[in-house]
Amino acid sequence: MASVSKRVTQRDIARLAGVSQATVSLVLNNRADTDVRIAPETRERVLRAIEETGYVADPIARRLVSRFNRIIGVFTYEPAFPSGTRDFFHPFLVGIEEYAERVGCDLLLFTSAPVVDGRRRIFHRDNRLRLADGCLLLGREIDAAELARLNREGYPYVAVGRRDDADGPVRYVGADYATAVRQLGERAQQLGHRRLAYLGTGLVAESSADRRRGFAAQAGSAEHAVELVGTGRSADEVLDDVLGAGATVAFVEDFATAVQLRTAALRRGLAVPGDLSVLTLGDPTTPVPTDITFTGFHIPREEMGRQAVELLTAVLEGTAPAVSQRLLACEPVEGTTLGPPVPRPPAGPGAGPGR
Repeated sequence: MASVSKRVTQRDIARLAGVSQATVSLVLNNRADTDVRIAPETRERVLRAIEETGYVADPIARRLVSRFNRIIGVFTYEPAFPSGTRDFFHPFLVGIEEYAERVGCDLLLFTSAPVVDGRRRIFHRDNRLRLADGCLLLGREIDAAELARLNREGYPYVAVGRRDDADGPVRYVGADYATAVRQLGERAQQLGHRRLAYLGTGLVAESSADRRRGFAAQAGSAEHAVELVGTGRSADEVLDDVLGAGATVAFVEDFATAVQLRTAALRRGLAVPGDLSVLTLGDPTTPVPTDITFTGFHIPREEMGRQAVELLTAVLEGTAPAVSQRLLACEPVEGTTLGPPVPRPPAGPGAGPGR
């Protein structure tokens, strides 16, 4: 058998199947024009010719016809591949890859973006955004000005994580942090906790704001509730503030801070739970060694990645609603760090149990 020396074209497929080239194009793009109906046997003949010849559609030609090249970009505002195996981004990328494979899309990771004022930027002189049909955006804090520009230019994108409006609604798939934190607060109060402390990160990201909103929903029914900065200080300083406020349970936004707070409490002879309960409001952003399971919740990161791809493909195919925003439920973690509070007198800075 003579080898084929030239690339098979749509014209070749049309000749082999005994149809017009326009019919081949309609079958390839899975279209059914109202004025042209393709009989099932005709469609099957075209598909058989494609399979037998190993025809591969030219991506540029298909983009011109359908404006959907099945290439999805992924842009991360922080490095996507640190060395830690429990990297925060990894589950997002697993879910993104899984669903992209399911719908037959390739992924293009944008890695050439420069760092400006301490943050990576989508728009720069040599940006290659238009190589992809659309883009997924990941980052703890996504630049509002860049979201506004994406909206103005009509570029298809989906943010992974809830984002506020930026000169128009932002398409996103996020986690429902507010509900998850509120439910944790309800469990704590049912166990008898009336004095609550929230240890934040000081970030202004929507994810942080949503967690604080969930805490505020419980603070109104508590005897006393206080918000403290939990990062950037020693664990002993943070513990002093928690004990000084008379709090019996700490809602901790940063996982590493929770681990350090528990260690500091045990070092002073406090029981966790008992003298102090410690709740984590999500998963580690970096690897944190610990041998216990903290009470809190998991962020549905893989599912967020999957649904972000699903939503972006719907946007590209014109089937997504005008305002496309999804919040997914977080998974509760029972853990061992929440229990009924042990009655104790108010403790001052540096005080141990019973003081």
